[in-house]
Amino acid sequence: MEKWFEASGTSLVAITLSAIGIFILVILYTRIAGKRSFSKMSSFDFAMTIASGSILASTIVLKNVSLVQGAVALLVVYILQLVTAYLRRYPAFQKITDNDPILLMKDGEIYYDNLKKARVTESDLRGKLREANVIQLSEVRAVVFETTGDVSVLHSADKKLEDWIIKDVNRK
Repeated sequence: MEKWFEASGTSLVAITLSAIGIFILVILYTRIAGKRSFSKMSSFDFAMTIASGSILASTIVLKNVSLVQGAVALLVVYILQLVTAYLRRYPAFQKITDNDPILLMKDGEIYYDNLKKARVTESDLRGKLREANVIQLSEVRAVVFETTGDVSVLHSADKKLEDWIIKDVNRK
């Protein structure tokens, strides 16, 4: 336990230089790869964010991971993300990498079987409806549990939902 508070001057300098170096690389790689690198559009994007964070932390604080090793690992993850983003244009590949969005409600009707599939409770659903300022269930055109785990609430008192908006959504 006493080692929790120990650090040599050399190790602190190494941590500082690693943090600065890996931080600069993240900015550089993200500028090259684009904002998609840290989006939440698919489960693969989520994995990219987690992997990047793990590599950053490992490179900064672990003595056995050099800045060069961290830079290469980070570069590989960014390349995987770019390749996957490109391949997701093909439906067969997208089916492998992405979850299907699930319809939780449509035209005021709650789809209880889909709530169970998505592991969303009625209480969760009510909370999301309140967040979206829904006052009456009759206003709800659709509630979608997105591929990222976000919940989209589409509501309007007087407008009809266009089918194109929920074209790729698993209905039942």
